[in-house]
Amino acid sequence: MDAQKVDMYIMSNAKFFESHHVNAIREQLLAADDSKWVGLQALPLKEPTTSLIISILGGQLGIDRFYIGDTGLGIGKLLTCGGLGIWAIVDWFMIMGATREKNMNLLQQALA
Repeated sequence: MDAQKVDMYIMSNAKFFESHHVNAIREQLLAADDSKWVGLQALPLKEPTTSLIISILGGQLGIDRFYIGDTGLGIGKLLTCGGLGIWAIVDWFMIMGATREKNMNLLQQALA
């Protein structure tokens, strides 16, 4: 892909990924075929800040995990009321990183 397109993509979407992954993403995008560009633009990346807000407001019901696509963990949190509240509180600190990791996995699948 064109370096200018890749840099614009990185600038506009860096918040969706862990900062230590950005250089690897840039290298993968530069090596990718131009035919993947349209698919990358349409990726449904999840906003980490939104997942944190959902976690604070509905974490005991597992809504945060359902939002990022962790259906199994969402059901577990729903059935245990957020691990009696403990799991819900722990997720306040971990959900943004989990969201960014899910976004990274989604990008990897799109580039494969």
